[in-house]
Amino acid sequence: MNLMLDFGVKNMRERPIRPISTAAGTVILILSISLMLACSHMTQAGMIVAGSTSVQPYVEILAEEYMVLYPDAEVDIQGGGSSAGITAAQSGTADIGMSSRALNDEEKSLWYVEIAKDGLAVIVNPGNPIQNLSLEQIRGIYSATITDWSQVGGVNSRIHIITREEGSGTRSAFEELVMNKSEITPKAIVQDSNGAVRQLVADDPNAIGFISLGLVNERVKALHLEDVAATRENIMNGSYSLSRPFLYITNGQPTGSAKQFIDFSLSPEGQKLLSDEGLITSAEGTEK
Repeated sequence: MNLMLDFGVKNMRERPIRPISTAAGTVILILSISLMLACSHMTQAGMIVAGSTSVQPYVEILAEEYMVLYPDAEVDIQGGGSSAGITAAQSGTADIGMSSRALNDEEKSLWYVEIAKDGLAVIVNPGNPIQNLSLEQIRGIYSATITDWSQVGGVNSRIHIITREEGSGTRSAFEELVMNKSEITPKAIVQDSNGAVRQLVADDPNAIGFISLGLVNERVKALHLEDVAATRENIMNGSYSLSRPFLYITNGQPTGSAKQFIDFSLSPEGQKLLSDEGLITSAEGTEK
């Protein structure tokens, strides 16, 4: 009996591990390749457009219509700010970057195109009696040398300053067009989107902020600048000075789905969509 047990144990120990059958190995290989191809297909089919939160809502409108025309297309729109969008395009993290500021000298080696122009509106609560400010007064408010509405003809109340975050194209445009070399006060309340700035100003009678002109609604009031109304027409005729470009950026000449989406954005249909949303458009764009 013991001899039989010893013999059985010995056979078990000496028996080699049987390899996976050829059929089973083939199935596993096919499944692995299929998974790799599926992942590759998903990566190739999707397109990422990232950057300016000012440009983002307009590009979302373009993407919706684009995906109706091209049902197999997938466009993922992400925010993050203009500087982040430029960096994403440069690194290839995004197929297309979005910027609401002009490129600086170090960035101009990238390919870019202007899809529209946007006005920059300085906004207050509709209950605020102020209708007009000069550039010097706005600069004074944002540098905190003017701290009370009574100093600019308003009620005797402290001004609550709302600004965008560093890296925002809206803030960069405001600093360039309004602040000159003055710094925005560090006491300003910082928000990370035009919508958030608009919401705070709508809720606070003593607040002031700046947002994309196309996002002004009945809950806020766009101030006149040097007695000129903040309107699309006044930006087009040059009398209202606060305007900025909306750009697409790619790392090199765009190709494939990126080019197709850019071409759609610059087409008469795409430009009409942007114009209907309040932007100032050109069917041809300004390619660099």
